[in-house]
Amino acid sequence: MNNIKKMVKKSGTSFFWSMSLLPRAKRNAMYTIYAFFRHIDDIVDGDAPLEEKMELLEAWRQELDNIYDKKVPTTEIGRKIYKNCMRFKLPKEEFIKMIDSISMDLPNPVQAPTMDKFIKYCRGVAGVPGSLSLRIFGCSDEKLIEELAVSLGNALQITNILRDVKEDAMAQRLYIPEEILKHAGIKSKDPLSVVVDKNLAIAREELAKVADKDYKKAFELIKNLDRSTAKPVKAIAYIYRQYFDIMNNRGWEIISPKPHIGKFKKFCLALKAFMGK
Repeated sequence: MNNIKKMVKKSGTSFFWSMSLLPRAKRNAMYTIYAFFRHIDDIVDGDAPLEEKMELLEAWRQELDNIYDKKVPTTEIGRKIYKNCMRFKLPKEEFIKMIDSISMDLPNPVQAPTMDKFIKYCRGVAGVPGSLSLRIFGCSDEKLIEELAVSLGNALQITNILRDVKEDAMAQRLYIPEEILKHAGIKSKDPLSVVVDKNLAIAREELAKVADKDYKKAFELIKNLDRSTAKPVKAIAYIYRQYFDIMNNRGWEIISPKPHIGKFKKFCLALKAFMGK
């Protein structure tokens, strides 16, 4: 388990600070879930040929079958999922949604998806971690899990997209929805053209309004969680909202440098969530 913990910490993910203050069983489950998601992401973003990537992703679907059929998993992460996560009754379909959503960047990177495709993407890459995390944290209300996973997941993923717009463009990715680009007067879908378009700030600001609305809804829904379940959820929400506020306050025309929050500040925000009433 130490190797997975080190990998999570080394990655610099903001999730580490909400995980690190959890009880051991929940903490290990969260580290394992993050390691799985990171591994799938690395497959899709890696340099292997497309055919090999597709084979690896299909092998992971088979590995999930093994885990849920109570067969011996064939991978280290699979065995950790079986050992650390199954006690929390995590739905298999959520793992599949994650694989399917990350795979949307294959065979070609996502570029200006429709709003419907964008919502599906956010539900998979950010809503899935939210859905699984809420179950690990202790929530059992399915309606609340879905509503909070969607609203907070959207807010967090849009924050990532707004923060990483230049980096994504360099990798030929453009996640801002087609409808928002058109509304801002941007005709091109080429990432490198969009990132230098004079109207990019308008598009980013419009997408930011969607995130702001989802943050507000998520914070209202968090009030329905019991105190122990709410703490780690608030921790990650506080940290990502801080990234969002930095960008919002400096203006959406600024795409570089990316907003930065130091480790001490992240720890303080997580501590605020765990210690606050």
